[in-house]
Amino acid sequence: MTEEPEPMRDGAALPGGNVSGARRSGDVVLRPAGPWTPAVHALLGHLQRAGLDGVPRVVGVDEGGREMLTYIPGRSIDPDAEIVSDALLVSGVRWLRRFHDAVRDFRPAGPVRWRHGTRELAADEIVCHNDPGAYNWIADGDRVVGVIDWDMAGPGVPTDDLAFMVWMSLPLLRPLPLHDVVRRLRLMADAYGGPAPGEILRQVDRRMTLAADNIEAGQRRGDPGLLNLAAIGEPERTRTALRGLRARLPEIEAAVASSGSAGGVGPGGDGTTRIGGPLGP
Repeated sequence: MTEEPEPMRDGAALPGGNVSGARRSGDVVLRPAGPWTPAVHALLGHLQRAGLDGVPRVVGVDEGGREMLTYIPGRSIDPDAEIVSDALLVSGVRWLRRFHDAVRDFRPAGPVRWRHGTRELAADEIVCHNDPGAYNWIADGDRVVGVIDWDMAGPGVPTDDLAFMVWMSLPLLRPLPLHDVVRRLRLMADAYGGPAPGEILRQVDRRMTLAADNIEAGQRRGDPGLLNLAAIGEPERTRTALRGLRARLPEIEAAVASSGSAGGVGPGGDGTTRIGGPLGP
């Protein structure tokens, strides 16, 4: 946080924003702030100094108490209308790995106030984005050029973010054909550089149950952004989808275990990465 910013008028509402209610005014995004905002701004400052691409820069806080961040131009993704291409999925996972590498040495001293509570980082934890679904990607063609909505950031292990991305962006929350689930899961594991597909898969239920629990707890304490999610049926929508996943999980696990590296990604003869075909039969 910097010099006193100029007062700004409300701009146009940005797409998505079920939690944040973000608005754009010129090249600045205005978002409601909260007790977690100083920790998020410290995180974003660290990532900027580390040279991570695709991260909004902190401008300050306006006279109305809203945070001000730089606008990242590009295309937003509507997860209800689009399943991202293999190439864009790989780009998003590779960005996630760069983020995790950049954030490893961000170790705030003592307990820190995040959106879901005050916590100190455990030895095996990093500060995760905690909401890295494709709806928070900014795309240019098949490339992720920005990742937004950092207000859910907080302590976790790297596979928490990866499992969340598998749920939201593969997307495992939808009953896709089994061969597409296995192929895209292997695609994501290879793009990240480990852990194995089965390990990521086992993390999904735990991670998304925690997400539903956090939404419910935030709604009970009156968090306005999380109360907004009730309008789209959360957290019950996630809990219902998880019950569907549990019914499909034995079949998916068996297919992952038997698939080997077939149909996924791997080094081509020229050292590049092969990407599987389109979704569907």
